[in-house]
Amino acid sequence: MGKRDTRVAFVNPIAAARASGPREPSGPTILDYLNRPGRPSWEEYQEQLRKSKEKSSTMAQWEEKMNEQFRDDLKKNRESLLKSASKSKKSSKEKKKKSKTKKRSRSPSSSSTSSSSSSDSESKDERERKRRKKSKKKRRHSSSSDDNSEAEDHKYISSHKSKKKRSKKSHKRKKSKKNERD
Repeated sequence: MGKRDTRVAFVNPIAAARASGPREPSGPTILDYLNRPGRPSWEEYQEQLRKSKEKSSTMAQWEEKMNEQFRDDLKKNRESLLKSASKSKKSSKEKKKKSKTKKRSRSPSSSSTSSSSSSDSESKDERERKRRKKSKKKRRHSSSSDDNSEAEDHKYISSHKSKKKRSKKSHKRKKSKKNERD
């Protein structure tokens, strides 16, 4: 079946309007609009413009005033925050000084500090050993999984090749059967 013809004839609207002839005017003309009774004079029009400008300027003045008030509020707020921050810094410094003086008075003997540092180094050594063991286990596991994946790939490839061989054999059988029929 052929395709349906969906083309539509295009008509130029300007040409069609010209062909139908001149139109009769409907509604007021431009002269009627200019000579209307409620039309403002030039002076009246200028006065209207001046009033609208005054309104817009008063609005701009009000906005500027509100902006200034907002800036003042921000300054006050910043100052109060800075004062409270400086007070908190001073108090925290004083607390640190007090805690340092307390720690100095409570400091243990030198022999106990050396023993604690040696225990810290021992614990660090133990941690390192554990990390090494874990990394070795991960390596072993990842290498064995790689070996497994290689073995699986080899199995897939070999089975795929055997399928191809089978399909060739079956294709030859089908051909031979067709030839026998003919």
